[in-house]
Amino acid sequence: MKRKFNFGAGPATLPLPVLEEVQEEILDWKGLGVSVLEISHRSNDFQEMALQATQDFIDLLSIPDNYCVVFLHGGASLQMSMIPLNFSKRNEVVSYVNSGYWAKKAIDEAENYNKVEISASSEESNFNYFPTQNLWKINSKSNYIHVTPNETIGGVALRSFDKMTIPLIADYSSSILSEPLEVSKFGVIYGGAQKNIGPAGLGFAIIRKDLLEGIKESVPTMLNYSTHQENNSMYNTPPTFAWYVAGKVFRWLKSLGGLKEISKTNLNKATKLYKFIDQSDLYFNNIEESSRSIMNIPFLLRQESLNSKFLDQSVKSDLFALKGHRSVGGMRASIYNAMPEEGIDRLIEFMKAFEKDNL
Repeated sequence: MKRKFNFGAGPATLPLPVLEEVQEEILDWKGLGVSVLEISHRSNDFQEMALQATQDFIDLLSIPDNYCVVFLHGGASLQMSMIPLNFSKRNEVVSYVNSGYWAKKAIDEAENYNKVEISASSEESNFNYFPTQNLWKINSKSNYIHVTPNETIGGVALRSFDKMTIPLIADYSSSILSEPLEVSKFGVIYGGAQKNIGPAGLGFAIIRKDLLEGIKESVPTMLNYSTHQENNSMYNTPPTFAWYVAGKVFRWLKSLGGLKEISKTNLNKATKLYKFIDQSDLYFNNIEESSRSIMNIPFLLRQESLNSKFLDQSVKSDLFALKGHRSVGGMRASIYNAMPEEGIDRLIEFMKAFEKDNL
């Protein structure tokens, strides 16, 4: 079977070795004569797999002992509601950095419950940069400050952080595991799995344990992080297949040398593509260089009338899902961990040929 290079933002491309392993095991997992899709999450075999996957995730990120990891349903969008419910009280002050589409989604959810103060925003410049920490203005009464370090749609990112006096909570859906991360600088790191971890349907959260102590008993059971932590993410039936695939992705990353090695590859892929775009007469990226994402690279054509032609021809060239989000337009190349460098080379070759034929 001939596979295309999948530049989709999520659900996103998965490592081919992982897909091949899953294909081999899908009918008969571990010689049990049943599929992993069919086995109980309470069985010893599944419990062993889940524990190993969780430990591999901890190892990859060097998560300190005073943090816990939970896997749960709902991706990041559900947790945008869980964050204010768990870590503040109704009508208390919380702070948010408005860096784009997904930050605004999180703000909208928090406003249903809290008094939200915007500590910093780049909306006035159409989100073409990410407000750095020195620009944040934080109310001393805030329970926490929330940030979206990588805006999947806008292609802006903040990739390093300083420690803060209040809990820093971050939606890392589209950049988790892309490079080393100092977990101890955060109170909570959460997100959806469908970018760098595995199939859609699985969410993750890394929580500093002391923050769990303040969660109110009135928080609904399934929305309470303590529920999932106390039950090893198995209070109810978890997304078993997604968790199983995630475990394989974690082992694949370990086999490559971990996050230090994959970050070198990711930076090289992004640098190569940005360099070509910046030198082009047809394509351009309008994000400030210091704020550019290494996971999601949007670009526009100077002649918008060519957009449909570009997309039609890209698919015929085995380059899949390059259409930009409707709120931004143009194109977007999501180049997560599983995107091989060959995919970047093929994309650049196509873009060069298309530019030559259309300018």
